Amino acid sequence: MRKRVLVLGANFGGLTAALAVRHELHGDVDVTVVAPDDHFLFNPSLIWLPFGKRDREDITFPVIPTLEEHGIGFVHEAAVAVDPVQRRVTLADGRSLVYDYLVIATGYHNKTDVVPGFAENAYTITTLPEAERAGAGWKRYLEDPGDIVIAASQSAGCFGAAYEFLFNTAYQLKKAGLKKDVKLSYVTSEPFLGHFGIGGLPHGEQLLGMFLKKEGIDAHISVGLDHIDDGMMQLADGTRLPFAYSMVVPPFLGQEFLKDTPDLADEKGYVRVRDTYQSEKYDDVYAVGVAAAVDVPWQTPTPVGIPKTGFPTEQMAHTAAANIAAQIRGEVPEARKEFGDIKAVCVMDAGNNGVVILADKMLPPRKHGVLIPGPQAHLMKLGFEKYFLWKMKNGHVQLP
Repeated sequence: MRKRVLVLGANFGGLTAALAVRHELHGDVDVTVVAPDDHFLFNPSLIWLPFGKRDREDITFPVIPTLEEHGIGFVHEAAVAVDPVQRRVTLADGRSLVYDYLVIATGYHNKTDVVPGFAENAYTITTLPEAERAGAGWKRYLEDPGDIVIAASQSAGCFGAAYEFLFNTAYQLKKAGLKKDVKLSYVTSEPFLGHFGIGGLPHGEQLLGMFLKKEGIDAHISVGLDHIDDGMMQLADGTRLPFAYSMVVPPFLGQEFLKDTPDLADEKGYVRVRDTYQSEKYDDVYAVGVAAAVDVPWQTPTPVGIPKTGFPTEQMAHTAAANIAAQIRGEVPEARKEFGDIKAVCVMDAGNNGVVILADKMLPPRKHGVLIPGPQAHLMKLGFEKYFLWKMKNGHVQLP
């Protein structure tokens, strides 16, 4: 009887893991993907959506045709409970599915109560609906412009998106002829510019400082948010920043239902994993991407998180898939990849400019790390978006 692999989630981690398991076992396995959304979303392009440079159709595609082409089942429903003892997942519609191996790739949701007034008085771009709401707000802003505040709150981890949106905002202000009339401010919990939630890279602080100075952006560093009123952001140090438009990157949380399973997830809903991406407690349960818990290896004056989206998520998913395939073949799961040892590969867009970020490891200590600025970074991000959507839509997850 063929083994049953159940994958919760259909985006970067889930789609990669499902396709990779089928590829590893040459189709000799039953794989089913369960997800509340039946479209793949290329999250890195959400930075462009509020400015009208992308819309929903440009950065999503339906996953069912892709999965069907590769012999993978799909259940369009949310998971609401996991029973790792009975090897059973309960769905929102009351059904339950059994498995031999489970991959949890359920992603994140925003911590909307990170500061009072965030949800009511600021925008964010970390989900598709919120990015669309930010786009509607941007249209209104252009009719009645004023000062802008972009922030990455305490405990945020997705600093790359905050920087990208900041520099794209500066670029759009310039295009609209508003740059001289608008005070653009950046607020970050990072202990220094260019920390990125990964400890920073050589010369990163100077490079980001140069970018901000060139664009006339005021920076408030190593500070959290106290509260956000309508048109006014108050920082934890007492600074008050008026705004006509504000975008905040909040912390991410795992899914609530995972916390209900004993010995599975931490208080944030992240699954504790080994370097094989098996859960610490259950050998047949894996977690990848944001759903996997990663310890922050430092303490900072204002708490910062760690980015787990994009390239790291793919690497975790491939490691998990290789180990599941090994277990199904009766072998010991030996593929290992500590999160901190995954390479840092990122392209930070800045409108018509940008920075390529490369390092031999996500977290220090490192041997190599470099930031390469220039307009080629913008072109690289445009090209990568098209390539990655093509790759995932056609199920070519074995490609880089």
